Amino acid sequence: MTNQTTLIIGANSAIAKALALQVIKESDTKLIVVTRDTSFYQHEQFNNSKVISIKDYQESSISTVVQDISKDKTTSINQVFICHGLLHNNNINPEKRLQEFSAESFTEILTANTITPLLWLKNLVPILKGKQPCKVVVFSARVGSISDNKIGGWYSYRASKAAVNMLLKSAAVELSRTAKNIKLISFHPGTTDTPLSKPFQKNVPESKLFTSEFVAKQLLQIVSENEVDGEASFLDWQGKTIPW
Repeated sequence: MTNQTTLIIGANSAIAKALALQVIKESDTKLIVVTRDTSFYQHEQFNNSKVISIKDYQESSISTVVQDISKDKTTSINQVFICHGLLHNNNINPEKRLQEFSAESFTEILTANTITPLLWLKNLVPILKGKQPCKVVVFSARVGSISDNKIGGWYSYRASKAAVNMLLKSAAVELSRTAKNIKLISFHPGTTDTPLSKPFQKNVPESKLFTSEFVAKQLLQIVSENEVDGEASFLDWQGKTIPW
């Protein structure tokens, strides 16, 4: 007997935590979370969940985690949420002008937003492919849409999200032949009231600033409604298609 399982990666973000809380309300669903900080998941409501601590997101660490997950033969993963994302930190801010572009900052953002999600996908596909339909969601952003870019700026963040979108489209072409049960979704959560968006909320209308709980519920509904069709989808919090 196999258990339907949700896997949340980068599970220390606000949206990831909201997703985890929403998932465990479904009594017939098993939860696995992977995070560098496990403190949130020490609460008793996660007693029946598998909480995996990871020291970093180098490929060797990712491979070790995936091997650990694969040991449980009763686990059948039907949805994966890769929640990594970096817009700013103490040393990095989105560029307003070309002159602010930094190779060092770009590399850090590209690693978090593009390379790390693809390393997860690379290592997970061998244990996800099979007969069980599986939806894999990677957090992206509307600003990663090349055709929708009308105002410029935010060079590194835009480029990292456009890059992960392209990688997912390419992977979907391959998986449509080699792992037909996997559906890839690039997801734009909208402006959510989290530390990532906090410095940029001033001009966001109240009706367009979402709670993590709202986004989590929307995303779970979107995933349940999308069919495995051999294509990558770029969707917003309403489930509407965003142009690549």
